[in-house]
Amino acid sequence: MPVHLLSRRQLLKLSPVLLLAGCNSAPEGKTESFLRTFQGFNDWMQSKVFNPERLAAEYSDNELTTEERFRVNGKDAESPDIQVDNWAVTVEGLVDRPGSYPLKTILHLPKRVMNTRHCCVEGWSMIPKWGGTPLRGLLELAGVRPEARYIAVESADDYTTSYDMPSALHAQTLICYEAYGKPLTIEHGAPVRIVIPTKLGYKSAKWVRKIVVTNDKPGGYWEDQGYDWFAGI
Repeated sequence: MPVHLLSRRQLLKLSPVLLLAGCNSAPEGKTESFLRTFQGFNDWMQSKVFNPERLAAEYSDNELTTEERFRVNGKDAESPDIQVDNWAVTVEGLVDRPGSYPLKTILHLPKRVMNTRHCCVEGWSMIPKWGGTPLRGLLELAGVRPEARYIAVESADDYTTSYDMPSALHAQTLICYEAYGKPLTIEHGAPVRIVIPTKLGYKSAKWVRKIVVTNDKPGGYWEDQGYDWFAGI
């Protein structure tokens, strides 16, 4: 069946089979090359079936994970030293108005509250109540250029990740500053983090300090170690 006639779920089920086929056929010393080739193919398939107009499921308040079970996860055991009062997000690259956008500017952008599922690649999930502003608004404020294809995100703990532009502009991709109706705590990414429920949890970077708009496909902390770049769910 042609790729464009397969459903997203069928494609995601098929990709591990193709990946294993690549491993089995790889000559000695060439396995990593085959893995990267098939990983690239997997990312390509996911991008083809991603619908930027389709929303991830949202849940009622009685389906929320309780605040006590609001799980902390990250690459390091300790949170970085954060100075919330003078926080700003730098936006640079293919934008007409590069610069530093302070937290108070982000707080004045249109707000969205949503109860969406956060899915970790480790196999667990939770449904917090998030509050923030769509990333689209900040990118528009900075004057992202129409031809731009990707954004790279850098965090205060030196964590990095990246997205294709349709995913960055998705209505549920938030610059998030609240959880459960209260300001984010430092351990959960304060003052601002990305929340992107259309992707696995490692794409939801905490302590965001810089966004780079580019046409060169960026990598990321986990992506450079072989994790899915697209990471769609």
